[in-house]
Amino acid sequence: MKETPLTQEHIKLGARMMSFAGYNMPVNYSTINEEHLTVRNDVGLFDVSHMGQFFLKGVQALELLQKISSNDASKLVVGQAQYACFPNKKGGIVDDFIAYKLSDDEYMLVVNASNIEKDLNWITQANTFKCTIEDKSDDYALLALQGPKALDVLAKLTDVQVDQIPYYYFTNGTVCGKDNVIISATGYTGSGGFELYLNNQDAVEVWNTLLEVGKEDGIAPIGLGARDTLRLEMGFCLYGNDISDETSPIEAGLSWITKTKKDVDFFSKDIFIKQRKDGVPNKLVAFKVDDRRVPRHDYEIVNQNSEVIGKVTSGTMSPCLEIPIGLGYVPIEYSSVDTEIGIQIRNKVLKATIVKLPFYKKEE
Repeated sequence: MKETPLTQEHIKLGARMMSFAGYNMPVNYSTINEEHLTVRNDVGLFDVSHMGQFFLKGVQALELLQKISSNDASKLVVGQAQYACFPNKKGGIVDDFIAYKLSDDEYMLVVNASNIEKDLNWITQANTFKCTIEDKSDDYALLALQGPKALDVLAKLTDVQVDQIPYYYFTNGTVCGKDNVIISATGYTGSGGFELYLNNQDAVEVWNTLLEVGKEDGIAPIGLGARDTLRLEMGFCLYGNDISDETSPIEAGLSWITKTKKDVDFFSKDIFIKQRKDGVPNKLVAFKVDDRRVPRHDYEIVNQNSEVIGKVTSGTMSPCLEIPIGLGYVPIEYSSVDTEIGIQIRNKVLKATIVKLPFYKKEE
């Protein structure tokens, strides 16, 4: 297994480790519930250094990005980030990613760890432009400082006015005395915070300093288990579960990052235009379960007549709502909010109801 620069720190902290995307990663340090609530109520620190970073540089970097991205990167200003996906040629999704505009001719793309090689090949094959592609995935550590008190912790350790960085914007600055850190107001928890891109050799010192300085704010290290429950409470898609090479972004509720009106012929544009016009046969829906048992990936979804209509893509016991929640694809006629469905668990059908996302709202 590969290691991040922080793997030994996780082991010292007593983390339960497991293989994820080829990396030895922490699942949890205490309990997933406890870590989840720490992020929702206070602040947590994640090691997500396994994520991939590609740099597109050149006078036609934007042209390449526009060709491969579902979103409209021409709208970005320097210092702004954008969520998007790479459509394949048959209307599916190669991966989802975040694009950062570093300058007029340089972009950083942050991709899922399990798809680094696949994504790099896909982008390289599409590169008929005056643009170089550099994979720096092994050169960067990535820390996610997430939660309502993340701002308080980070402000103690940088001269950057982090309270002035809008959501999905970023800047370059000094953190814990380390220069050239990308400070990004992004994250995948729904509780606010920042992501810090820094050199590998600085990772251990910055990690430990954040944990020390954040003690008075209730900080704790957080594993991938709570990262999954946090994103699911928000209804954020996970590649390999809720989106894949076989799912359309229109089906997945990602129409908002699929800009068919942009004046560029990007992959599957015609398919998405047709789907917008004619509709899609299936839709990713959110549901709550009227039971204590948890819906798991690939459990069958049934209608009122016990006929199989779909499958669960993600499911968990919501730590904040204290009920089982999940996502899954169903035919469009079953996709309306308040529609009653069933989740097949062995010989039992659990009652479930389709709800509007997100599951978790701050006022709750």
